[in-house]
Amino acid sequence: MVELTAIPLFFVIMPIKKEKKVEIVKQLGKQIASSETVVFVNFHGLSVANATALRRQLRECGVGYMVAKKTLIRRALEASGRAITGTLPSLDGEVALAYLTTNGDPIAPAKGIYEFQKVVKEGLKIIGGVFQDAFVGAEAMISIAAIPSRETLCAQLANLFNSPIQRLVVALDQISKTKS
Repeated sequence: MVELTAIPLFFVIMPIKKEKKVEIVKQLGKQIASSETVVFVNFHGLSVANATALRRQLRECGVGYMVAKKTLIRRALEASGRAITGTLPSLDGEVALAYLTTNGDPIAPAKGIYEFQKVVKEGLKIIGGVFQDAFVGAEAMISIAAIPSRETLCAQLANLFNSPIQRLVVALDQISKTKS
């Protein structure tokens, strides 16, 4: 009698059908065309729990996150209709895209990945992206992510304008105390 054994799951992975690939390219192309910033992320070694937390955190910021094959990403970039300058960064390892889903802060995708990367420390790495219709490398995308939010920049600017007035008031107060 022949004993049937279960086939391990990793041997049963089916390739994606052509129709599904076309659908993925259309969806990615639409997201790339509508988002000012797209971040390429290597997520090799990221646990499922951390990936779920990342998606949740990005969703709260109005950022989408999608995993796709590198060839489909390249096709979606071409199909997006955007005239992107520069050269595409090397898409090494397992790649996902973070993109803006609402009309929000254009640096939100980069900032969301960067902030989560600081927490997780392993398994997540920015490998480049698209910013203002140009391909940028990892270093440039990380520097974009380090830019403070619009609200913080406005507060810093208001403080900068208010600072000379505050110093003048303090100086006048000290003069009035010495003359009294």
